[in-house]
Amino acid sequence: MRLIFMGTPGIAVPALDALVAAGHEVAAVFTQPDRPVGRKQTLEAPEVKVAATRHAIPVHQPSKVRNEETRALVASFEPDAAVVFAYGRILPQSLLDVPRRGCINVHTSLLPKYRGAAPIQWAIAEGETKTGVTTMLMDAGLDTGPMLLCRETPIAPAETAVELSARLATIGAGLIVETLARLDEIDPEPQNDGDATLAPILTREHGLIDWRMRAATIANRCRGFQPWPGTWTTLDGARLHVWSCDATPSNAATTAAPPGTVVEAGRDRLVVSAGEGSRLAIRELQLEGKRRMPVREFQNGVRIEFGHRLGGDLSS
Repeated sequence: MRLIFMGTPGIAVPALDALVAAGHEVAAVFTQPDRPVGRKQTLEAPEVKVAATRHAIPVHQPSKVRNEETRALVASFEPDAAVVFAYGRILPQSLLDVPRRGCINVHTSLLPKYRGAAPIQWAIAEGETKTGVTTMLMDAGLDTGPMLLCRETPIAPAETAVELSARLATIGAGLIVETLARLDEIDPEPQNDGDATLAPILTREHGLIDWRMRAATIANRCRGFQPWPGTWTTLDGARLHVWSCDATPSNAATTAAPPGTVVEAGRDRLVVSAGEGSRLAIRELQLEGKRRMPVREFQNGVRIEFGHRLGGDLSS
């Protein structure tokens, strides 16, 4: 099948590789423009662009997709279908209508749950125990088109968004190849909008720990919001990034302590009170301007004492 591939980050690369390996003719790859990164603001190419170059596939990086120029460029390749995987742009109907067999999106959730930009992160943050990948025919809505195939996978109790993304990338690669192979026999299934949930784009503020939340919720957000925005609080006015943590059994002392209070502070143990009398054990953390380190090493240096309050007063 003659295809256009539209994707940007590394999670989409296995799908592109799989389509090429399956013998499809990928006529062109569309990806977002190179972005400046780091203190020196050096331009860095999207990982999909790097992969496309490796396959000697022409790459196009339009800054806008809602114009006639981009629509005409896509049409010039006369694609049978377009495969879209984490492209990062909402495509207009005029462009969706170009491929003869439509635009097929690879979405990393079990639709209609977690429509939006960050389905992997929010599934973990919300404490889901399973997720998956869904292929769907795109329409002008936000992940609202009819579903083609889906594949489910469990979320491990300690799995982070980084780890789950790697697994879903592989699952998605296999699923899009299967979807295209069976496209003539699949009966698209409309989504039930009543069951839909949203996975909005993450902001830095999503990572701020509200110690009034239950410890299990904070731990889920810690796993889900990696690598960005992470989960963070403050220690004496400085940002304190929590990289790894988990809920731990409560006791009477924790129940009486205001949320955010350090209720255990040993050489290799740091436990903070959270909402509804729950307790959060911090395993790995990073103070602003310092490197990431396990609690034992952190406590040998900065050291957080029993009774210290993290994050200020959130009681109001």
